[in-house]
Amino acid sequence: MAEIQKPFEQFNKTICLGRFEEEQTLRDKRKIIQDKLRANLPKVFEKYGEECPAFWFRDQGSYELGTGVVPLKGDYDLDQGLYFEVSTTDYPDPVVLKKRVHEALDGHTKAVRIRRPCVTVFYQLNDEPIYHVDIAVYSSCVSNSDQKDYLATGRENSTTEFRLWIVSNPKRLADLLIGKYKDAGERAQFYRIIRYLKRWKDVQFDSNGYGAPRGIALTIAAYSWFYPIYTDRFSQKFNDLAALKALVNNLLNNFSTISWFPEIRRIKLPLPVEPNNDLFEKMTDKQMEAFEQKLKDLRDFLEKAEKDADPVTACEVLRDKSFGSDFPVPAKAQTAQRTAAPGIIGTHESA
Repeated sequence: MAEIQKPFEQFNKTICLGRFEEEQTLRDKRKIIQDKLRANLPKVFEKYGEECPAFWFRDQGSYELGTGVVPLKGDYDLDQGLYFEVSTTDYPDPVVLKKRVHEALDGHTKAVRIRRPCVTVFYQLNDEPIYHVDIAVYSSCVSNSDQKDYLATGRENSTTEFRLWIVSNPKRLADLLIGKYKDAGERAQFYRIIRYLKRWKDVQFDSNGYGAPRGIALTIAAYSWFYPIYTDRFSQKFNDLAALKALVNNLLNNFSTISWFPEIRRIKLPLPVEPNNDLFEKMTDKQMEAFEQKLKDLRDFLEKAEKDADPVTACEVLRDKSFGSDFPVPAKAQTAQRTAAPGIIGTHESA
């Protein structure tokens, strides 16, 4: 059994979207957008004879959590919550608020679009996407009688049944994820495992994301089924390969057969906060079949690397078959003295 914890940790450093370096440009874009909305929204509402409601911003998504990964093709994304202090009854059509936001930002870049869950500002270089900022528009809990936040969903051309206010609680979700592990080392491994899965997804699925599981689904899978694994708990030495393999096995164990003729297998995973929707529900049966097979392949390659006595060939398997060219392979000189990896110590007997 090869000792390859260091290559895993080097891989994590390579793919981790650093909050104070790589994301500087994103944070600058976020501030520019916020300033533009502060300047333009009052004028847009006034144009329609409406008083501009109070509004405020909140970071959300992988940016807030620190679980983002560097995109393979440079299209960095940032999630930004925009909370209006209006009730859902003040604006029964949620798309109206999204149109106000769109108009306030129109012309800021070559492309600002109203999408179903958000308003997206795209940044391009030589007509190639380099950044985008997703602005999720909310009705703030302070204005609703049930004290809940609601996300504005729907497009400009959506019919009435697809223009919906949906209960949403991204802050509660972030609190759950951040608070899952009190121990700093275990929390760091938890985040690393999420990043490995996200990069695996980017490498293994179509470059436009078609057919891939959502990043939030993989994050919540880790929240639900990951558990920390050490090689030496006393010295806080972690075993990321074993922890990732255990999570993949738990993912596979949660697939079930819902039809025999033809055979259809699916996995369900509810969001742990309202609206508690199944995070895999939008994947077709064919996409789900491909997802399960790719997970089996990942499990097999992890097992092959785990059994390999040579760190070089173990890392080559993971690079070539699972994680892509950013996964490091140690030089042979560094691994001339091969020793078996220590035993595995998990914090749970099962998951």
